Amino acid sequence: QVQLMESGGGSVQTGGSLRLACAASGATITETACMTWFRQAPQKAREGVGAIYTGGGRPYYADRLRGRFAVSHDNGTNTVHLQMNNLKPEDTATYYCAVIFQDCIPGLWRSQGRYDYWGQGTQVTVSS
Repeated sequence: QVQLMESGGGSVQTGGSLRLACAASGATITETACMTWFRQAPQKAREGVGAIYTGGGRPYYADRLRGRFAVSHDNGTNTVHLQMNNLKPEDTATYYCAVIFQDCIPGLWRSQGRYDYWGQGTQVTVSS
């Protein structure tokens, strides 16, 4: 069993930054995995934000977030981070991390049904 715990959410003004963290723990966490951030705004569908393979390689991003958001992974702590810069009110959402124990696949990393484990989410609110 794997547990994912997100942290770092909060309230910021437009143009501000936040750094989210997703700490993974559990018996199988030594395996490499695709760790992905999703978000869900009120009354909207959940969407993929960015993903990274813990075995190495470039991250993947939603096209419209590329350049403002950055995903990174700390092997030592098995934590994935989401650095969010120049935040906008439309970034307001609950942010979730999810894990699947395989490589991130271009075009498929956004497919929510493929993921084995999910965190509880952390709220991000951006005010204008």
